[in-house]
Amino acid sequence: MITVSEKAKTRILELTKESNYTEDYFLRVGVDSGGCSGLSYKLDFDNTIKDGDEVIDQNGVRVVIDKRSILYLFGTELDFSDGLNGKGFNFINPNATRTCSCGESFAV
Repeated sequence: MITVSEKAKTRILELTKESNYTEDYFLRVGVDSGGCSGLSYKLDFDNTIKDGDEVIDQNGVRVVIDKRSILYLFGTELDFSDGLNGKGFNFINPNATRTCSCGESFAV
């Protein structure tokens, strides 16, 4: 479904601790219309499971994806970069046929 790299896992756990989130919080990953390539990634913490959500325990991180986003994110790896070229989460999505230069939007 979706995988979480070690670097992303470490950063997610740090953010969870910094924000004082309890155990019932998880990482919600999704896709919205918009962005320069047509679709943009969503990434947030949440504590409410909705009808149709897919719950995945990936590399020690609970990830929830809404039903609509599953098709766009199938096989995607969530990674984190803290190098000289920028700091932040990256989506390595094999379904994307085109991405923008900032990596925040894509098309299929």
